[in-house]
Amino acid sequence: MKSDSMKKGLERMPNRALLYATGLHASHMERPFIGIASSFTDIIPGHTHMRTLERSIERGIENAGGTPFIFGVPGICDGIAMGHHGMRNSLPSRELIADVIETVAQANAFDGLILLTNCDKITPGMIMGALRVNVPMVVVTAGAMMTGRHNKRRLNLITDTFEAVGKFKAGEMEEAERNLLETEACPTCGSCQGMYTANTMACLTEAMGLSLPYCATTMAVLTRKQRIAYESGQRVVDLVKKQVRPRDIVTVQSMENAVRVDMALGGSSNTVLHLMAIAHEAGVPLTLKHFDRLSGSTPHLCSMNPAGKWYMEDLHYAGGIPAVMRMLAKDIHDLPTVSGLSTAKIMRSVKMIDPEVIKSPDAPEHKQGGIAVLHGNVCEEGCIVKQSAVEPEMMVFSGQAVVFDSEEESMTAILAGKINKGTVVVIRYEGPSGGPGMREMLSPTAAIVGMGLHKHVALITDGRFSGGTRGPCIGHISPEAAAGGLIAYIKNGDMIDIDIPKKTINVRLTPSEIKVRRKTMKLLPPKVMSGYLGRYARLVTSASTGAVFH
Repeated sequence: MKSDSMKKGLERMPNRALLYATGLHASHMERPFIGIASSFTDIIPGHTHMRTLERSIERGIENAGGTPFIFGVPGICDGIAMGHHGMRNSLPSRELIADVIETVAQANAFDGLILLTNCDKITPGMIMGALRVNVPMVVVTAGAMMTGRHNKRRLNLITDTFEAVGKFKAGEMEEAERNLLETEACPTCGSCQGMYTANTMACLTEAMGLSLPYCATTMAVLTRKQRIAYESGQRVVDLVKKQVRPRDIVTVQSMENAVRVDMALGGSSNTVLHLMAIAHEAGVPLTLKHFDRLSGSTPHLCSMNPAGKWYMEDLHYAGGIPAVMRMLAKDIHDLPTVSGLSTAKIMRSVKMIDPEVIKSPDAPEHKQGGIAVLHGNVCEEGCIVKQSAVEPEMMVFSGQAVVFDSEEESMTAILAGKINKGTVVVIRYEGPSGGPGMREMLSPTAAIVGMGLHKHVALITDGRFSGGTRGPCIGHISPEAAAGGLIAYIKNGDMIDIDIPKKTINVRLTPSEIKVRRKTMKLLPPKVMSGYLGRYARLVTSASTGAVFH
């Protein structure tokens, strides 16, 4: 066992003395040491219940003959960090979390890992770190929250809080209703109800084979989640004994399975960043070309909130991720998973699929997957749009640019009613380096929807979007403004042409006009020079490569 390097032999007597000081029994020294990376915190609703899951995981590890050790991992809730300086720290926290997993696992010579996670950047960050140390591991995603209720209407975070800001500002909502929505939209612990980034990453983690069947869609408040946590603790000990490592699971084929499930679900556009970053750590080639190719050949099967009507609770009772994969069976690779079952065996075990929630490929929501990759002079390296969340009449759109150098500037203009129909809102200097941190633009996009402009206005940015964003919102513009991408040289009034079916986005400027602007317009100086964000800005790569570190 790897842990023998710190607990076996005469020279390790001091090490054992310190381990005994933690309360271990002599029998624990003979067992594999399993680290439980827990992102429990009191401030994230998706994580407040993790103490219970920690206990279940511990029981499973002990039952299977392992010795469990819980250690902490930092967490940020994107919804709480949204719309202010804190959002700059969200994506960068992914690299910090990966470093924490790598550092703690190596320093303590863990034989295996359980990753207890849930929200946006925490799940990919943990997986990235685990792939670096490459010891057997199982991911336990802590589950989604239930929808709220107001009379007979189901409530959710995006529609009933973020988009409600625009409705209230437009005079379409009374103060009493606004206050009710604020307190009732998120009624339980768990990650936010729709197919936003946290839940999308949970689904893709299961699709990759890194968590047990139905882990992704089992709701946070169900005791079944505790049983899955218990079984995950048992499984990781077995994986240690058999030396099944994460790099045995994360391959080109398993990443393709995850991308196809992503496209079928109409998942968050952030998954493009995270899957490429995970692939980078696994030494697996995954580029925007993969997403483009797989999206074109994968039908969109599930009409999930925010663009559709179904929530995670509906997806779970419709058959969960095994059912989605079964619907895609002809294109799903049969691969090993941490459960000990192959993907084919998991798919064959599905007993029921609700055809309302998970459509057949013969009658899908859309013929192509949820995410499209666009190219053009605005984004020579590419950009991303969640096409499943775009109204049909906005799939092709031309408008005059209204340019902002920060999210705050754009939000002020939107709420002041200064955005007219027929415009393209351009938010720049919000990329990985220029932001720094590539903030999510959920506040402006939700305000646009709330004010009823999403069928008349498009938005493009070198930042990114929440999984809860809907409408013609195009992000990850690469190269970003801070790197001298063309988005830095767009001016108010420039015409921008967007054609999602043809996968193009261009600003109507001639090569000579672009050349003049590059000579006469200066790039803005870095917004942050010191601290972790300053280091992040200097080290981070383009969104087109997953925004990983050099």
